[in-house]
Amino acid sequence: MDNYVISTKNLTKKYGAKTVVDNLNLSIPKGEIYGLLGPNGAGKSTVILMLLGLTEPTSGELSVLGYKPTKDPLRIKRFTGYLPEKVGFYEDMTSVQNLEYTALLNSIPEKDIPGKIDACLTIVGLLKDKNRIVKQFSKGMKQRLGIADVLIKDPELVIFDEPTEGLDIEVANQILESIFNLNRDKKITFVICSHQLNLVQKICHKVGIMSKGKLIGEGNVSELSKNMFGGNKYQIEVEIIGDVNRVVEKIKSIKSIKTVSSTGNAIHIGTDEDLRQDVSKTVTNMDGIILTKMDIKDFSLEDVYLNYFKEV
Repeated sequence: MDNYVISTKNLTKKYGAKTVVDNLNLSIPKGEIYGLLGPNGAGKSTVILMLLGLTEPTSGELSVLGYKPTKDPLRIKRFTGYLPEKVGFYEDMTSVQNLEYTALLNSIPEKDIPGKIDACLTIVGLLKDKNRIVKQFSKGMKQRLGIADVLIKDPELVIFDEPTEGLDIEVANQILESIFNLNRDKKITFVICSHQLNLVQKICHKVGIMSKGKLIGEGNVSELSKNMFGGNKYQIEVEIIGDVNRVVEKIKSIKSIKTVSSTGNAIHIGTDEDLRQDVSKTVTNMDGIILTKMDIKDFSLEDVYLNYFKEV
């Protein structure tokens, strides 16, 4: 288990008769950005609490940075940063004063604190606002200050709960860019819980989808879409006028076509390549057939997510 920053084996948490995390198996290596997704009540928050040593598992095994949260919670907290959905700061203190307080709590030598604060504020683009009081900050600025607050102790692992919730798209992208750069430059491992699937898709190397305490899907978007959509990365949609059955049989003969089905005058083609040119040429060369429409769908994380919860 110690080969991973986070490793769980049959991790289970019950509150009375209710099972909120059910035999969870996770293996998150160093330097990965991992998205933990699922609706409210899926068990994500309870997983975070167990990772941080704030609640004990009912059964199963759990390792974070090589330590067991139930035995070494202080060691884990020393090297783990956590940014909750609602960031809390002392509103009448400046950003520097807030970060100084965090640094002192983490036993950072006083002589090192000013330099570390400036470095962290530079990373999140708040150096020019270092002496402003926090109550003057927008929500996006507070989120960025929260990242700086997490970075003060040079974490190896950072857990974010809805880091871009309620932010406009420009600010949200700034937050994601900060996460991406920190992962690339400092090799920090991130676990991100979020409902904003299009944003998660931009930076996560892998995602895990939870429902009712269980991990029901895991992988990158391509892997998840193949599992969900019959092993196909793309779906080409064709509409024709003419004999649909004859066209279906002809399309099946195209190399690399994996699945073909039809509904009315629409033909659905599954493939791992963009074969629109081959399909168009085949259909338009057929006597008595008119091609009226062709679209291609490259499945997104949102498509995968919605289909999982249509099935469970």
